[in-house]
Amino acid sequence: MNDGSKKSRRRRSSSLLYQEPLESMEHLSDQSAIPNLNANWVNAKGAWVIHIVLIVALKIFFSIIPGIQRDTSWTLTNIVYMFGSYLMFHWVQGIPFEFNAGAYDNLNMWEQMDNGEQFTPTKKFLLTVPICLFLVSTHYTHYDLTYFTLNVLALLGVIIPKLPWSHRLRVRFLSGHPDDRYLDEQ
Repeated sequence: MNDGSKKSRRRRSSSLLYQEPLESMEHLSDQSAIPNLNANWVNAKGAWVIHIVLIVALKIFFSIIPGIQRDTSWTLTNIVYMFGSYLMFHWVQGIPFEFNAGAYDNLNMWEQMDNGEQFTPTKKFLLTVPICLFLVSTHYTHYDLTYFTLNVLALLGVIIPKLPWSHRLRVRFLSGHPDDRYLDEQ
């Protein structure tokens, strides 16, 4: 049956969760050779302030739209900030630059920051901002159950990927198992 001309495929995983394996020595040496410009900016001066500026700008934007009440504008501010934060730090993998031989291709930005160290000052700040925004938006929505549910779901969607137990853990509904993508290319 197997005449050698057909490549054997590995069994497709039926799990929605995938644990990204650790880097090889080649990838580790590529990562240490050149600083990661994609993730080092979060430690620069002013990088923390931009989050506050974005939140204030979103709040102003949603407040000046006619017909949107204060509680709705706070919830929209919370959801849009959390969605943008999730996309930026947890969904997109790799870096937009081609100078490191693909050393960071399997890591998202959160995993690239501070060389994967947990609970650094930057990561503590980026963990605190969504929590504070959730508390403020919940207060200004007067603890309404509908707004609270939307706000807490947005918060959980951003906080859970930041926790240490979810480091290198992938939850994918549409893209399939990462090993299958490489097998399809061959």
